Amino acid sequence: MKMLETATLGGGCFWCVEAVMLPLRGVERVVSGFSGGHVKNPSYREVCTGRTGHAEVVQVTFDAEQISYADVLHVFFATHDPTSLNRQGADVGEHYRSVILTHDDAQRETAEAVIAELEADRVFDRPIVTQVVPFEAFYPAEAYHQDYFANNPAQPYCQAVIAPKVAKLRKHYLDKLTPA
Repeated sequence: MKMLETATLGGGCFWCVEAVMLPLRGVERVVSGFSGGHVKNPSYREVCTGRTGHAEVVQVTFDAEQISYADVLHVFFATHDPTSLNRQGADVGEHYRSVILTHDDAQRETAEAVIAELEADRVFDRPIVTQVVPFEAFYPAEAYHQDYFANNPAQPYCQAVIAPKVAKLRKHYLDKLTPA
């Protein structure tokens, strides 16, 4: 029996987070979209203005019998920079913030524990600025944003930004990936 759970995570461009979440063993579905703002059903164009309050996020549906929420978070932290406020590399703005939108108290406690562990282990040179906030709503992005890396592997952004994150995932988390 599957124990499906949902994680909502923002780590900069949703194309990047989607690309590293999709190959994980136990992940059933990843949808790119927007969360954490005050505008209902925003478009990508609206979110990019910075006036909606939303972050680019992914909703990850996963089987908790195959991968834990904590493991999902460890991959999330390892494949983006959680120490950069409102930016990931050249992607700048509040909509690129690092954020975990928790669906219940257990997720909040796990997120806080993982962050505390990473801080105690001094995994990063600077403090983690990832927000941990309650989930309220999720709005899927337009269809062309879904499965972006898989559908556009030769696109320059995919080659320069996403491919290295996927390579890092394969190098450090091979045991967590779905066999090819």
